[in-house]
Amino acid sequence: MIGTLFLLNAEAGAESGFGFNFDIIETNLINLGIIFVLLIVYGGKVVGNILSERRAKIEAEIRSAEARAQESKDALAVAQKNLKEAQDNAVKIRSQAETNAEKAKSAVLAKGQKEVERLKASADADLNSEQERAIAQLRSRVVAMALERVESRMGEVLNDDKQRQLIDRSIAKLGE
Repeated sequence: MIGTLFLLNAEAGAESGFGFNFDIIETNLINLGIIFVLLIVYGGKVVGNILSERRAKIEAEIRSAEARAQESKDALAVAQKNLKEAQDNAVKIRSQAETNAEKAKSAVLAKGQKEVERLKASADADLNSEQERAIAQLRSRVVAMALERVESRMGEVLNDDKQRQLIDRSIAKLGE
């Protein structure tokens, strides 16, 4: 089509020379043809540049969004790892606390048991001591009573001669 337009234009220029063509229909077709050619040649480049710039911006935004998404995934993974470590640490601390509580409970019970045993032993010792003191007191009373009785009977049963013989025999036994 463009070739025919140039051919028609060349024929018209040859017949009349160079000049103005005032025929509206012919000039509009030629002008429209020239405008279409210019639009296709230069407009294609401009539109191509605009589209390539737009495409580059879109690609950059997509890459940026993908990078942010990856960073978010990485941050989520780190947060989940930290959460898992914190949960494990909490379980470990709770386990240690329970173990320590059991040890403390056992230690307190053992100490209490030792204290009870010590108090029992002390009470037994005090009781034995009191019992021995009471027995010793009773013995001394019994001995005192027995001596009183013996002395009273000796005065009745033994006279001076028998007392002397008893003393001499006792001294002789001591000398042996």
